[in-house]
Amino acid sequence: MMNMLSKENSTVSRAWEATLRKTHAAKKRANSIFGTIALANATATNTTTTTTNAVEDNDKNCTISEAAYFTEKILPNGEYYKGQWCDNFPEGQGKYYWIDGCMYVGEWHKGKTMGRGRFRWPSGATYEGEFKSGYMDGTGTYVGSNGDTYKGQWVMNLKHGNGIEYYANGDWYEGEWRRGLRYGIGKYQWHNKNHYDGEWKNGVIHGNGCFVWINGDQYDGCWEDGMPKGNGTYQLSDGSFYVGYWSKEENEQNGTYHPSESSSNDVEWDPKIVYNQLADCKISPGEKVPILPSRKRLAISYSSNNAEKSKRPSIDGRGSLVLERPFDKMNLWGENDNDFNSFEMSRHLDCEFYGVNPAESNYRFNPVLPLKVPKPGNRQGETISVGHKNYELMLNLQLGIRHSVGRPAPPTSLDLKASAFDPKKKIWTRFPPEGSKYTPPHQSCEFKWKDYTPVVFRSLRKLFKVDPADYMLSICGNDALRELSSPGKSGSFFYLTDDDIYMIKTMKKAEVKVFLKMLAAYYNHVRSFENSLVIKYYGLHCVKVRFVIMGNLLGSEYTIHTRFDLKGSSLGRVTNKPESEINNTTILKDLDLNFIFKLQKAWFHKFCW
Repeated sequence: MMNMLSKENSTVSRAWEATLRKTHAAKKRANSIFGTIALANATATNTTTTTTNAVEDNDKNCTISEAAYFTEKILPNGEYYKGQWCDNFPEGQGKYYWIDGCMYVGEWHKGKTMGRGRFRWPSGATYEGEFKSGYMDGTGTYVGSNGDTYKGQWVMNLKHGNGIEYYANGDWYEGEWRRGLRYGIGKYQWHNKNHYDGEWKNGVIHGNGCFVWINGDQYDGCWEDGMPKGNGTYQLSDGSFYVGYWSKEENEQNGTYHPSESSSNDVEWDPKIVYNQLADCKISPGEKVPILPSRKRLAISYSSNNAEKSKRPSIDGRGSLVLERPFDKMNLWGENDNDFNSFEMSRHLDCEFYGVNPAESNYRFNPVLPLKVPKPGNRQGETISVGHKNYELMLNLQLGIRHSVGRPAPPTSLDLKASAFDPKKKIWTRFPPEGSKYTPPHQSCEFKWKDYTPVVFRSLRKLFKVDPADYMLSICGNDALRELSSPGKSGSFFYLTDDDIYMIKTMKKAEVKVFLKMLAAYYNHVRSFENSLVIKYYGLHCVKVRFVIMGNLLGSEYTIHTRFDLKGSSLGRVTNKPESEINNTTILKDLDLNFIFKLQKAWFHKFCW
């Protein structure tokens, strides 16, 4: 029995010594890289001491509790923390070393990196700047292990806003970023001094811009997916130029070459030269962040009462005592943030955002993979063409709107009198096929057109900064409308403009009466709150049927994967369709919503406000 106890004690002693050696190594390495931290009102001793004064954190609009104290913790898995501590969380200034080699020194709030700090990866990459809720968020500088350097704005670990990036190969880009990609107006210069200045989309040249070669040649015009596409001019250094429509497809290419007097090239110039030159101008992808700081968790011991319920797999699959509550995602999905289902939900959302199959990703998330650019889905609705039962109705509708919007009217003030909202304020117009003094001739049958409260809707279009010409072009242009069958129980029909900007909805007579009663309150509301999220209405008319014109809330430059009609009710709010018939144009309902929306805390409060 004594031998057995002796062996057990020997095993425990060896395990403790191994842990101690590992911890001292972690501590030594953390101090060698980060140095010591000067903490206000705190004394670094072997025992913990209480901070006597509260330290105000201006970035977080919060105050460090007087109960915060300085501590140096050896964590169960060999990780190490040194700094201010309060209520089982890092709070204030502190540094943390993870056993995989990642390190952070800076400000903390309730266990999250919050404020200014510096994060270092084992590869040698560093980020120094602002953090929010565990994310790189704000202004900061990232230096990759290969020398790539980005200085600028970040949102939730992604470059977002204005910034400049210098690449290890000598290239650099300065301009706008969105979701980690070059997007907007920006300038890219290659190490050979060629440069492009203009519009970008999803990381590639797209839109209008000018490319200048070091020899003095330049192309100024339209681009698509990194190549000239559309109208543009190529100016040669000798004064010659080629102008026309550009395309990689020879049958679409169409232009004229104008040689200069000094040009030695008398033959027709070939635009293919430009495409061959651009093929050698590769855009540097830049180094990806190895491990997102928001994915790092703290291995913090609980008391014996909480230890059992805290056991759960960590991010790399090991069983450990892990404090999930203060770290990683915003955890807006509920109060019980330690619940394993919440962790799974967070992981699946991350996988979907980054284009990773959750079944293949395991717990070790791979942030190096590029963002998935979804393929455009099917367009909603059936195009109303010749032979369609509502083709004539569409022509009448377009003719009536063109007449209403284009009709001369005195300048309107946004300060409307109460009489302008009178439901009796409506204008009837007859449209005979042969035309009249006020209406043009047309090929449809005779119809009557009614404008409800035209002054109010003219003021609304002015308030919403709608250009009359663009408005008429969207609804009354050469492109046909698309008809959507009713997704709800109202029986109304919907029509979409070809550019997806405007939606037209049929209304019943009783609905029109209610709408007109609400119009004054609606007008005052949208005038008081210009950023209101309520739908925008642009016109109320009648031609055989009554209909309202409104902004299309689902009109977006982003691909829409799933659509929902949410009413905040559970009664009958489910789509009775087999899975095989559901696609990206199907309108789903409340009980079909099986995932969670996550917002940054600041965005969340602004959205609610």
